[in-house]
Amino acid sequence: MKLIIVTGVTALAVLAFMVELLRRRQLQEKYAILWLAVSIVILPMAFFPPIINNVAEALGIKSGVSLVLFLGIVFLLMVTVHLSWEVSRLEEETRTLAEDLALLRSELGRPRESSAVPAPLSPSSDLPAGASDDQR
Repeated sequence: MKLIIVTGVTALAVLAFMVELLRRRQLQEKYAILWLAVSIVILPMAFFPPIINNVAEALGIKSGVSLVLFLGIVFLLMVTVHLSWEVSRLEEETRTLAEDLALLRSELGRPRESSAVPAPLSPSSDLPAGASDDQR
């Protein structure tokens, strides 16, 4: 009986926490929907454990708890794969944006080089880099 109460309270707490994160705009809707769905699925399982036991028995699993644990592990694996995919996509997007920014900076830098700004000094002398050999 204690497990049912703890599971139910946990599901309600997750539901309330996700709603609060959504309200504060600290969690994107696509992720909040996932976690809201999890808490909504957990609520009936918490209050009607015979249903889980019947489903587990029909699948040939000895205990409903084992089924829930297995489904939890599969769910977390899927979340991990999805988040890895998101990180990879964002890293690629960040690299592309950095390259675009570097190109824009180099294009903006070219007009300044062709204006009246003197050329930088070469490391071997105090003369500008474009000076002829007889000036050195």
